Amino acid sequence: MSPSAPQPPGPRPSAPHSQGSPPSAPHPQSPRPQGPPPSAPHPRSPHPQGPPPSAPHPQNPHPQSPHQSAPAIPPPAAPPAPDATGHVRLPPGGPVGMPSVPPAQTAPDPTTTTLAVLLIGPAGAGKTSVAKYWADHRRVPTAHISLDDVREWVRSGFADPQSGWNDHSEAQYRLARRTCGFAARNFLANGISCILDDAVFPDRPVVGLGGWKRHVGPGLLPVVLLPGLDIVLERNAERSGNRRLTDEEVARIHGRMAGWYGSGLPIIDNSQLDVPATARVLDEVLSRAIASPPNW
Repeated sequence: MSPSAPQPPGPRPSAPHSQGSPPSAPHPQSPRPQGPPPSAPHPRSPHPQGPPPSAPHPQNPHPQSPHQSAPAIPPPAAPPAPDATGHVRLPPGGPVGMPSVPPAQTAPDPTTTTLAVLLIGPAGAGKTSVAKYWADHRRVPTAHISLDDVREWVRSGFADPQSGWNDHSEAQYRLARRTCGFAARNFLANGISCILDDAVFPDRPVVGLGGWKRHVGPGLLPVVLLPGLDIVLERNAERSGNRRLTDEEVARIHGRMAGWYGSGLPIIDNSQLDVPATARVLDEVLSRAIASPPNW
C-alpha cells in the first residue's frame, strides 16, 4: 500500500491535550461557601459580630439574644420639686363652716382656735385699733382685713359715701365686701384666722350682715363695739382726711347702731376700756360665741 492511499475509516485517535484549560465538564452544583462561625470575627472587621449576650437585668429575668436590643428601661420618676414660689391653694367657693368646739369640757380658748370674726361699730368706736391689736397678740397666725382699707384701693373714681350714698358708692362697697370675703376664705383655708371690721347697720340690708354671711360663711362670728356717743365724737375729732366725719353724721350713725341691742349679737361697751382691755373682753365674748354660736 502506497503512502498516498486513503486510510480506512475508523475511530480517530484523540488529540493530545493542549497547554490551555481543559474543556469544562458538567459537575454537581457546589454548596454555598460557609461564613465564619458566629463566634469568630468577620474576615474584614476587627470587631466581633454583635455584642456578646448580656446578663439578665434584675427587672427582666429573661436574657436577651445577642441579636436583639435590650428594651429601654425608663428611669424612675423624680419626686416633685418643692414649690419655691410660696403658692398656696385657693379656697373653695363655698362658705366657711362653724368653728369646731374642742372636745374638752372647759371653755374653748379663742386664742388658739382658727376663727373668722366680724367687728361691727360706728365710726370712732375703735374697731380698727382693737382688730389690729387682737390680731397682733394672738398665739396663732391671724390676719386683719379692714373694709375701709379695701374700699380705698380704688384711687381714681373713688365713690366716697360721705359725699352721698349712690349707685357708685354702693357698687364699690359691694365689690370691697366680696373682696374681703374672698380674702377671709383664703386665709381660713390656709389655717390663718382673720378679723374683719365694718360699720354694719342693723336696719340697712345693703350694708347688713347678709352679705358678710354669704361671702364668708355661717362660721363668721359678729361682735358689736358700741361705746357712748361722747366717746365716739371725741375719737372722731382726732381723725383726718376722709376718715373724719361731721359730728352730725357721727351722731346719726351712732343712733342707728343702737338697733343692735336686742338683736342677739354680743355687744361690748368699750367706753371705759383701752385697746388691750377691749381685746381681752373680745376673747371672752368669742369664747362664749364658740361654745354657743349666735343665731344671726
